[in-house]
Amino acid sequence: MTFRLGIDIGGTFTDFALYDDDGGSLAIHKQLTTPDDPSRAVLEGTSAILERHGVDLGAVGEVVHGTTLVTNAVIERKGARTGMLTTAGFRDILDMRQEKRYDVFDLRLVFPEPIVPRRLRREVAERCHYDGRVEVPLDLAGAKAALIELVEEQGIESLAICLLHAYAAPGHEQVLGEMARESYPDLAVSLSSQVCPEWREFERFTTTAINAFTQPMFDQYLRRLEVGLEALGFTGRLFVMSSSGGTLTPETARRFPVRVIESGPAAGAQMSAFHGRALGRAELLSFDMGGTTAKGALIRGGRAIKEYHQEIARAHGFKAGSGLPIRAPVIDMIEIGAGGGSIAQVDVRGAISVGPRSAGADPGPACYGRGGTAATLTDANLILGYLDPAFFLGGEMSLDPAAAAQAITETVAGPLDLSLARAAWGIHDIVDEDVARAFRIHASERGFDYRGSSMLAFGGSGPVHAMGVAGKLGIPRVIFPAAAGVMSALGLLASPLTFEVARTRQIFVDDLAAADFDATFGALGDQAKAPLENADDALTITRRLDMRYHGQGHEIEVTLPPEVTVAALPGLFLAEYEAIHGAALFEGALVITTWKVEVAAAPPQFAAPPPTGAGEVVAKGSRQAYFADGYMETPVYDRYGLGAGAIIAGPALIEERESTVVIGPNDTVKMDEFGNLVAEIAGPS
Repeated sequence: MTFRLGIDIGGTFTDFALYDDDGGSLAIHKQLTTPDDPSRAVLEGTSAILERHGVDLGAVGEVVHGTTLVTNAVIERKGARTGMLTTAGFRDILDMRQEKRYDVFDLRLVFPEPIVPRRLRREVAERCHYDGRVEVPLDLAGAKAALIELVEEQGIESLAICLLHAYAAPGHEQVLGEMARESYPDLAVSLSSQVCPEWREFERFTTTAINAFTQPMFDQYLRRLEVGLEALGFTGRLFVMSSSGGTLTPETARRFPVRVIESGPAAGAQMSAFHGRALGRAELLSFDMGGTTAKGALIRGGRAIKEYHQEIARAHGFKAGSGLPIRAPVIDMIEIGAGGGSIAQVDVRGAISVGPRSAGADPGPACYGRGGTAATLTDANLILGYLDPAFFLGGEMSLDPAAAAQAITETVAGPLDLSLARAAWGIHDIVDEDVARAFRIHASERGFDYRGSSMLAFGGSGPVHAMGVAGKLGIPRVIFPAAAGVMSALGLLASPLTFEVARTRQIFVDDLAAADFDATFGALGDQAKAPLENADDALTITRRLDMRYHGQGHEIEVTLPPEVTVAALPGLFLAEYEAIHGAALFEGALVITTWKVEVAAAPPQFAAPPPTGAGEVVAKGSRQAYFADGYMETPVYDRYGLGAGAIIAGPALIEERESTVVIGPNDTVKMDEFGNLVAEIAGPS
């Protein structure tokens, strides 16, 4: 038998999914994350799930890993001491940013401090034009003196080399990189021409600086993980989930940790798309809520929407433009600080606010009994009756209702003179509203009308809140897949080995010769294939171009068919332009700005096991659960005992080991042939 193991590290829990390729069986596990050393939870959880199911690690052919380690390192500034070499005159690019105000009327604008402080940046005499012509030759001696100063006097551990037009002329960066590695073999080195060979220097400099900042930490983490797995008897292949929905080899992930910023969430979005295709529902809103954050992604045409830029560590009210931009392929999603561990408090207005601060895994919510005293969303959901204190994680972990009640009373109910139940409901409903507002804005900005689509909900906390969020958005249907509590870990097992390369090269379409077109894409294709050279399957190659009318300030991405000629490019651009803007009203010169190639191996075979329950739908018990008008005696069902076709009328609580589905009064839910619970929300009376 051959097994594959998916492991997703979250802020509160680390999730595991063990899949038998031969028999199609699935086993799942959830374990508290160990913030001091995340690899410890990975190794302990791996041993636990294998021991429970009698599987030897030697029988596991692949381990696919997703982690928020890189994201957290940037947000918490827990990376390496990083220096930068840049073109003379451009030392202050990281401070100048884009010289744009993200809020015109706010006088309290705040931006995050640059990853590389000014004192650790040095200028190098060199200059190339945007078309690659050398204007000022590289002063290698001066550059070496600057490097010696950074390493031996300033004590840097990692180096970002960011020259002005390196995307067009990478030669100077390559020479500097070779010099740095020869002079200091232990120094981590990131070249902007390799990390982000695209124009717009602020984004390229920041992306490269983040890569350099996180590279030593991520390399050490992967080494600990590899050594630990080997000690347990693992002899298969390890892969790391990327932000774009594919997987990377450890060697590639070490070189480009910036590509795993949204590692775990991307797997969840990909799994949502997988379910959507299986169910014939091409338009979905993917809703993932775990212990620390909630994520939303739009599924269009059965595919998660991909972007080539993201923003991290926003410094002011989560406003776009207030963070650090990253240029790398990523699944487009919105993320807010709302999860089971989110801390509730009374703000300066005398109102309840929840998050973004989280109790995390240590100490965790008050009800965990691990020393936490802050009131959290999980504490509120326990008081509301949605969670069984004796069946959390299938009974492996017990919850303390008295501790939850004390925390909510002291921090929320008491100061606001509310009953315990109303305070807990306020915490729960405010999170629903915060998530709905974020999703509403995200969908509106992308022209996505979710009112006729479905929501697919997962994560440890997602099924508890999904019906409330969907009701506020006007979404008529919510789908709860099997093993919803660990679905990101399942997404890891369904994601193909992938790598993508983008490079800026500006040229008018009218000036582009067929040989030049083929040569440019050929070189990029070879570069994208290199990290996948050991892939067992045939590779799929997708080519894209960023194009615009001459004089415009933004580009449109055009996906090219397999066999395409230069003569067909204007027609493809106009079709995409009309699809986005409604019309193309003039004919102008077209410019190609960025060339992109994505190479992917065949996706792994994966199919969720069908439901095993059968027979009459019988509740395993009941308990008091709170809905908008008060507590109601609510039947509790065992999800594993439900068979295809089972129909349940709300109110109802449907429990599985990793999560609980909360169905409100008047709503109904049915289990389909794939084991998904499909809930229909009652319309207004």
